[in-house]
Order: sequence, then structure tokens, then C-alpha cells
Amino acid sequence: MSGAEAFFVDSNLPLYYVDPTSRKKRASAKEWLDQLWISGSGRLSWQVLNEFYWNAIRKMRLDAADARRIVQDLSHWKPVDTSFGLIQQAWRWMDDAQLSYWDALIVAAAERCGARYLLSEDFQPGRTYGTIQVVNPFERSPSEFFFQRSNGNTRS
Repeated sequence: MSGAEAFFVDSNLPLYYVDPTSRKKRASAKEWLDQLWISGSGRLSWQVLNEFYWNAIRKMRLDAADARRIVQDLSHWKPVDTSFGLIQQAWRWMDDAQLSYWDALIVAAAERCGARYLLSEDFQPGRTYGTIQVVNPFERSPSEFFFQRSNGNTRS
């Protein structure tokens, strides 16, 4: 994988990272998020962080302080803002790909930040939106996209 390829993360990845009820998905989420931190290739939007925070404290009953810490940490990935331009991009995706408004905003944000991949279990795996390919992070491993150097360091 070249250093230019970025992965846009949907809210389900950080949600499973804190989900104590699904050990397998939690382990996959941890593996993906760790690799994205190491490689610097993780991308997301404020929409994703808002969805994560709300669902983490309401559905998963995560302590609000813990959820806020995760949002603060992930904000270092420079989240895509929801601007009128992004909304216009989303409208185009709604028309062109028959996506819901919220899904179209995800695709538009992934496109806006130059992501090559969209990590989500909510979209059809393998589907492409322009140059963005959907990857289900619970069906594919980060090792398929990243390689280990002989000295043990992970690089993109």
C-alpha cells in the first residue's frame, strides 16, 4: 500500500472497539484502529464522531467521559467538516447511487478527504463509489492492506 492511500472509518469501527458484547468484532476493530494510528492513514468526519458519541453513551452505556476521550483522540485525524459543499456532494451521491442522505454524507466525506477505502459494515463490501472502495473491516484484515517490515515495525 502506498502512503497516499487513506481509510475512511464509519462509526461502527470505533463503536465495536468499545463494545464488550462482541469479542471478535472488538478485536477486529482494535486491530484496524491500531494499524490506522500507526500508519497515519485513518480518516473520518465530525458526523462519524457525533454518531459514535451518541451511540456509545446511549446504546452501549459507555461512560460519557470515556466516550469524550475517544472523540478527542480521534479528532487528531482532522475530521471532515460538514459544509454546504459537502452537503452538495452528498446530494450528488444520493442521486447517482441512490444512497440515503446520511450514507451519502459518509461517501462525500470520504471523497473529500481523499480516502481510497471506506471501512464500514453498513455498505456493500467491494462496492465502489468513484475511487472509493468499501471494505468490511470485520471480513478483511488490515494485514491485507499493510505489510510488516522485517524489523517488526508496521508501515504503510
